[in-house]
Amino acid sequence: MNKVINGGYLKGRRTYVVSSVGIVAAIGAYLVGDQDLFTMLQTIFTLGGIYFLKQESSTKGKK
Repeated sequence: MNKVINGGYLKGRRTYVVSSVGIVAAIGAYLVGDQDLFTMLQTIFTLGGIYFLKQESSTKGKK
């Protein structure tokens, strides 16, 4: 149970998973017709920015 609480395999990767799922959901919502193109692109750029900010901060200070 402790492994589940601490994150297990996804420890440190949750931000990447959430960003990826959000991007797929935005594309799916556009294809279904729930969002227009501008809203889909805005969501993708926002979640992509979160992904790259997390990636940049996780490699900061490591050589």
